[in-house]
Amino acid sequence: MSGITPKLPLVRDSINGYMMITAYKDLVKQNFKNLMFTIPGERIMDVNFGIGLKRFLFEMDNPGLYGRISGKIKQQVKKYLPYITVDNIIFNSAAETEGIDPNFLSVRVEYTIIPLDEIDNLELTLPVD
Repeated sequence: MSGITPKLPLVRDSINGYMMITAYKDLVKQNFKNLMFTIPGERIMDVNFGIGLKRFLFEMDNPGLYGRISGKIKQQVKKYLPYITVDNIIFNSAAETEGIDPNFLSVRVEYTIIPLDEIDNLELTLPVD
């Protein structure tokens, strides 16, 4: 059985050599995750690619920061993942929820995969374990 592309991070597989992504929905999620974590300038052939979510980790936790992150997500998705539509972005942090560690930030992006007409979400937390 072959797949669309290798699943990241690479993991050995006795069937294909490496674990493969076999569904387009999973491929979209992997591409979106790569966009979220890639720091602009990190991809040599396209220095504008990436949101660099980790860069925001040490900034002041407030709604203004969420606006900047949301704007960056929407801008980058429009340019690099035009096959999805961002429906909603939800933040969870100490500024939003009492009792949460002040060094914790969770971002949940709800989106629609246009060609598949499917809704999915990507939830990321910082710091990453």
